[in-house]
Amino acid sequence: MSLQGKRALVTGASGALGAAIARRLAADGASMLLHANGRREAVEALAGEIRSAGGQAEAIVFDVSDAAAARAACERMLQAGAVQVVVNNAGIHDDAVFPGMRPEQWHRVIDVSLHGFFNVTQPLVLPMLRTRWGRVINLSSVAALAGNRGQVNYAAAKGAINSATKALSLELASRGVTVNAIAPGIIESPMAAGAFDAAAIAQLVPARRAGRPEEVAALAGFLASDAAGYISGQVISINGGMW
Repeated sequence: MSLQGKRALVTGASGALGAAIARRLAADGASMLLHANGRREAVEALAGEIRSAGGQAEAIVFDVSDAAAARAACERMLQAGAVQVVVNNAGIHDDAVFPGMRPEQWHRVIDVSLHGFFNVTQPLVLPMLRTRWGRVINLSSVAALAGNRGQVNYAAAKGAINSATKALSLELASRGVTVNAIAPGIIESPMAAGAFDAAAIAQLVPARRAGRPEEVAALAGFLASDAAGYISGQVISINGGMW
């Protein structure tokens, strides 16, 4: 599943899931653009790791929710050519039960996950279309499909991403560009470890374990490949059989 000659952007690459996806795409031959906002050191270390393994990678730091900053960053990326794989992974949690949710909690989660998708993807799509090949992969969540208490804001953002995935896929399919979403369940990460103990995972997940970031990355790698060229507009769950 070679991505040789392709440039790939992973937003939120400083986290466990984004880093795993970046490593997978780099191993498949893509030249990586690794985004972070607040964790510059982590994404620069990841870029160094990929380069040490023989790959190509550079770190790019900006706030995806800042439209002007995102557009400027995309313009800099495009100076070296089209970005043909875009993985929209950047997102945040700010949980609260809905009656007690502060407006800033609602808006910040929407700003990063949903507006960030627009701010990053929209400037990159037209150059991608001109190459007649592209992949847009959006990270959704089980919360968007099944709901989750305390995450009305997060579920709303990711549910909108699912709908945007389906609509955008219709616009781009004739030009060789696919658009899909991945909806992970409970995946091993520092955030998951703080929210779910082993007993809770065994109760919630039929597979009786959390997923590994590398398992999600394997799906992303497949969707980015030529082998997945006839798959578009899909929201694919990876959740250990949670429903």
